[in-house]
Amino acid sequence: MQTPWDHRYAQRTQRMKGSAIRQLLKLTEQPDIISFGGGMPAPEIFPVEEFKEACIRVLENSGRVALQYGSTDGYMPLREMIARHTQRYGLDISEQNILITSGSQQALDLLGKIFINRGDRILVESPTYLGALQAWNAYGAEYVPVASDENGMKTEALEEALRTGPKFIYVLPNFQNPTGVTLSLERRYQLVELADRYGVPIIEDDPYGQLRFEGEHLPAVEVIDSECRSQNGYAGNVIYLSTFSKILAPGIRLAWVMAPPEVIQKLVLAKQGADLHTATFNQMVAYEVGRGGFLDKYVKVIRETYRQRRDVMLDALAEHMPEGVRWTHPQGGLFLWAEFPASINTTEMLADAIEQKVAYVPGESFFPCGGGANTMRLNFSNATPEKINEGIARLGIVVKKHLQKK
Repeated sequence: MQTPWDHRYAQRTQRMKGSAIRQLLKLTEQPDIISFGGGMPAPEIFPVEEFKEACIRVLENSGRVALQYGSTDGYMPLREMIARHTQRYGLDISEQNILITSGSQQALDLLGKIFINRGDRILVESPTYLGALQAWNAYGAEYVPVASDENGMKTEALEEALRTGPKFIYVLPNFQNPTGVTLSLERRYQLVELADRYGVPIIEDDPYGQLRFEGEHLPAVEVIDSECRSQNGYAGNVIYLSTFSKILAPGIRLAWVMAPPEVIQKLVLAKQGADLHTATFNQMVAYEVGRGGFLDKYVKVIRETYRQRRDVMLDALAEHMPEGVRWTHPQGGLFLWAEFPASINTTEMLADAIEQKVAYVPGESFFPCGGGANTMRLNFSNATPEKINEGIARLGIVVKKHLQKK
C-alpha cells in the first residue's frame, strides 16, 4: 500500500516553516528583478583568483589530507588562526574554545539541539534574525521578545523579560539582522550585568562585526563578559558565533562557535550526529586564503564597497519615499530597516512590488510573536549602485500607490 506520509512525520515537523528569504532568493535568478531580499554579499568582489591559487596549493601540497575525513572540531590551523585573531581583543582563547561549523545556520541548529527542550523560553530581540527562529522552532522553543530601538535591545525592558526564566538570551549586537542597528556600549554592559545577575547565558551572533563603515569600534559582548571574570582560559557566560560568509565567501559554508570547552565538547557530539565534520577541503582552502594577512586587506575592500552602496540606498530612500516613511542608518553590515505608515502591509504590497520588478523581505517574518506588518528589510550589499537607485525608485512608486488606496 502507498505510505500515508503525513502520518509518519515527527511532531516537530509541525513547527517547521519555510523561509521567506529562501523563497525570495529564487527571484534573484530572474535578471529583470532588482532584489533587496537576500543577505548576499557582492559577488563581483569575491577573491576568485586567491581561491583558485589556494585550491591548487592545497591539492598539490596536501591533497590526500584535504580529500579525507577530518576532525569534528575542525581543521587545527584554521582554529588556531581564529584564536589568534580573537586574542587581539584581550580574550584568553585557544583552539579548544573553537568549533568549526558548516555555516552559522548549523551552529544555531546545534545550539538548539543541545540546549532547547520543548517549551523552553528564549529571550530575543524584536525583531530578530529569521534563521534563528527557523532553527529553534523545530525544538519546541517559545520566545520572549524584547523591543529594540535605534540603540538596540531596550535593556530597561530586559530585566522583566529575564524574570520569565529564559534558557538563554540571543542577541546580534552589531548591525543587527534585520534592522541594521547596533547595541550601544552602555546597553552591552547592562546586558552582561543583568545576564550574570539572573544566571542566564548569552548567545552572541556576530556575522557582521568586522563590517563597520563609520563610528567607533565597540567591544563584543563576549569581551565585556570576560572582563568580569578572573579564570585562566575562556569560561564566560557568552557563546559567540561568527562566520566567513560575510568576510570571505558564503559558498564555502564555514563558520565557528567560540565557547567554554565543556560547551564545545557537547556541540561536537551533536555535530557528529549531523555531518561528522565540516568539509576538510573547504577549511584548508579558507586557511590558505586567509593566512598571511589577506583577510584584513580584503575586509577593507568589502567595507568600502558596502559603505558606498549603503550611502546610495540612503540617498535614494530620501529622494523617492513619501512623507511618513522612516528607515535606519546602519553604521555597517548589510541591511537597513524601513517602517511605513500603519495603513501599509508590506506582505500584501510585495506582489505589486514584484510587478514593478523589485523585491524585499516583509518585516513580519522577523517578529516571533507577531507584529511588524508595516516594516521591511532592505539589503544594500548585493545590488550595484545603479540598480539600488532604480530599485528604490520603483519601490517608491509602489508605496505611493498603496498610500493612495488607503
